[in-house]
Amino acid sequence: MTVLSHADDLVASFHEAVRRAGDIALGFFRPGQRTTARVTHKEGGSPVTEADLLVDAFLRTEFARLLPDAGWLSEETEDSEDRLTRSEVLVLDPIDGTRAFALGEKTWAVAAALVRDGRPQIGIVHAPALKQSYVAVRGAGARLNGAPIQVSQLAALEAGSKVGAPMFLAEELRLAGLKFSLQPRVPSLAMRIVYVASGTLDAGFASENSNDWDIAAADLILEEAGGRLASLDGCDLVYNRVETRHGLLAAAPLQIYPAINHAMRRTRNAFEP
Repeated sequence: MTVLSHADDLVASFHEAVRRAGDIALGFFRPGQRTTARVTHKEGGSPVTEADLLVDAFLRTEFARLLPDAGWLSEETEDSEDRLTRSEVLVLDPIDGTRAFALGEKTWAVAAALVRDGRPQIGIVHAPALKQSYVAVRGAGARLNGAPIQVSQLAALEAGSKVGAPMFLAEELRLAGLKFSLQPRVPSLAMRIVYVASGTLDAGFASENSNDWDIAAADLILEEAGGRLASLDGCDLVYNRVETRHGLLAAAPLQIYPAINHAMRRTRNAFEP
């Protein structure tokens, strides 16, 4: 198996492609104002913009040049069973946080991962409007704008701990006995997870229905920064399955993840009939 590093040409080319894709999206972004991109809605009502589709098409072309044998899984491309036959697959969310992007909020990102045998090997979450670029390579650490990052060294969640979570889920966790300070909403799930990786948040949570493209890149960044992203069963997440959807997730530093997972399981058991 090939071992990559941050200095590898593939990693550099992968990152450069994502940065260029971010510039495409940034051309349609207006801070504090509605995007200039055309906005339509998918079945179910979630928005998709002209910028999402242009980023998707650009990166599909660029990544096919870099990794012609890899499969493809993107939020904005019709899924194909062909990816299931590949040991490597490129997993992309062209704009994670499309609603925020469309309304002029800065916390959105291009999220891209190279997944091999079910786990990410390269992960990039690039937030052009914030001028933040998170990059991780398996076994080589995680970086923000080129500088190494690590998770919070907190020994346990306490009243002042900074947590990102949906409001209803935060209430469930408090009922389970966890204490924390709920931070303002982070519209991009990938950004919520990498904020845990950088120590900006002490922990983060996601309700059911996230997909591979929302979390694969951020998962690796968190892991390489000393954290864990996992579901209630506590197992590592597996990507490029038939079903791309995941359940309730917790992102936290390794030293506090077990206690958080225990609280999550306890509260969910209490809420189930």
